[in-house]
Amino acid sequence: MFSPSTSRSFWWRLWHTLELIFTQSVRNVRKSHGNAIIGLLLNIAQTMILVGVFLLIFVFAGARGAAIRGDTLIYLMSGVVLFMAHIKTLSAVATAEGPNSAMMKHRPMNPIVAIGGAALAELYIQVLSVAVILFLYHTIWTPVEIDKPFGAFAMLLSVWFSGLAIGIVMYALKPWFPSAAKLLTTLISRLNMVASGKFFLANTLPSSVLPYFLWNPLFHAIDQARGFAFINYNPMNTWLYYPLIFSLCVIIVGMLGEFYTRNRASLSWAARQ
Repeated sequence: MFSPSTSRSFWWRLWHTLELIFTQSVRNVRKSHGNAIIGLLLNIAQTMILVGVFLLIFVFAGARGAAIRGDTLIYLMSGVVLFMAHIKTLSAVATAEGPNSAMMKHRPMNPIVAIGGAALAELYIQVLSVAVILFLYHTIWTPVEIDKPFGAFAMLLSVWFSGLAIGIVMYALKPWFPSAAKLLTTLISRLNMVASGKFFLANTLPSSVLPYFLWNPLFHAIDQARGFAFINYNPMNTWLYYPLIFSLCVIIVGMLGEFYTRNRASLSWAARQ
């Protein structure tokens, strides 16, 4: 059966893989700028600017009445932050180091490390951005009140995981059809500008319109996050576990596709791309 040395070898390989994923995630975080601190500040500033722009649009468009009774910024952040975490993770995983990239020539490197590093880096950036924005808002403007913060954070993790799952499918498709994979990634991001439901409440949608949104895990996660964030909002048209089930199904398809692609990858693909 299983010998102690085999068990130790398994745990050692697992620890070594996790260490490589952490190292790759640090590399991805620092890619945007040579200075790690400035790189992080740039990413945080991007999130803050996007939230600020949407807040101005929301106020000047006269849509405050459509929001939940409560803090307008928290209402917007429950949509915008989850939307950004989803599409940025999707894009980062889809564009991670492929089977024919220069990094893959290094022996410890493999697709799991590339995918894990890209996803972990985006999770770190998004969580840090949310923490900084909420801290500044709490100290400068008004105290932040979130009814169930752990539930809201769980929804952030769920959209990150769904972005990871869809990104793996795009990652597996990219060596075969690089242009199509890039186009699909952009299309999903643009489609989620509306289909995510970040600017309206699922409870206010008529039943004839709901089927156009219920397929989207981001739509369920944002609506559930608002249920956790606000004490006076109860999601009635979305399901808490849909993003997780959707992500698990998609990630299985993506990993099968990645395994198939990895075994058939050719160095000549890099030349034709």
